[in-house]
Amino acid sequence: MKEGYIQHPDYILLGITTTLISLGILILADISAPLSQERFGNSSYFLIHQIKYGLIPGIILGFLAYKISLSFLKKWSLALLLLNLIFLGLVFLPGIGANVWGASRWINLGFISFQPSEFLKVSFIIYLAAWLSHSGIKIEHPKKKIKKVVTEKISKRLAPFLIIIGLISLFLILQPDISTLGIIVLVAVLMYFSVGTPFWHSVFMVVAGLSALVFLVKTAPYRFNRILAFFKPEIDPMGISYQIKQSLIAIGSGGIFGLGLAMSYQKFGFLPQSMSDSIFSIYAEETGFIGSLFLILLFLFFFWQGCRLFKKKSDEFSRLLTLGICSWISIQALVHIGSMIAVFPLTGIPLPFISYGGSHLLAEMIGVGILLNISKNTL
Repeated sequence: MKEGYIQHPDYILLGITTTLISLGILILADISAPLSQERFGNSSYFLIHQIKYGLIPGIILGFLAYKISLSFLKKWSLALLLLNLIFLGLVFLPGIGANVWGASRWINLGFISFQPSEFLKVSFIIYLAAWLSHSGIKIEHPKKKIKKVVTEKISKRLAPFLIIIGLISLFLILQPDISTLGIIVLVAVLMYFSVGTPFWHSVFMVVAGLSALVFLVKTAPYRFNRILAFFKPEIDPMGISYQIKQSLIAIGSGGIFGLGLAMSYQKFGFLPQSMSDSIFSIYAEETGFIGSLFLILLFLFFFWQGCRLFKKKSDEFSRLLTLGICSWISIQALVHIGSMIAVFPLTGIPLPFISYGGSHLLAEMIGVGILLNISKNTL
């Protein structure tokens, strides 16, 4: 062991994550009780399911991610991504893939079902960090000039980068899972530009991204309706604007201190997907502005600790991996909360560590395990 190295994880990051997960279990126990009782005659059904298939496996996999060698992750990053892409393809096979609400996003093996696109966030970030750091290009401080040789090497990466993004986009568009695609692309672009790139790369990607967005909106009426409901929420309050209307009612009803735990009205069938896509609105209704601010601050502290870890590390792979995981979880939280308060159009993505669903919780806990792994060997 080298002198001067800390051999323990970032306890602050661990504490923030533990608080978020504990808060998620508490919120889910409250929100899911009426629906669990109605469907299964057991008010704890969804809570037990989340603990059994999300929390417990997540702790195990998160611990393994904490203990595994980072060099091993880097070496096998391509294999992990290819395996994940195979699973993404399997969702379209009859008998294996499960179609839920018109989307083919799940693999059902009988004894267990999971959503491969959630794990793609982790595997792709690992692969991209390994790929971008492979040539040994040092990540420069933003204020420092990038040498010409660095620029030349990075210029050769644009085409392969776009091919990788294009392949992943194809899988996710066919499912369709545009919200997940949006998160992955945002994180990927952030990682790509963190190593320094020519200005024309930025212009090209902005134009390409806007063109793709217009195409996706035009090819699916429900996406257009979400955009329309965002700009004109009053246009169809009982139709395309119903969810955002009920969300704002729930948040507004919470006031400063909230209605109190288990006192939400909107969770009784008024707000669609109250355990997952709309969970922040129910939480805000019961805990008010104070509770909502507390949750938002937790995510901000999570991002801040990630930034501190990013600055401490010197090797490119660890820095890029830290940037990717922290950006993924923070951006997803921002988009979920923003869509519930009508800052962004409705997306349908889960709130990290909080929303119901085992797949996303497993992926997030693996991501945190990797962050803690990176943090334990810091000068």
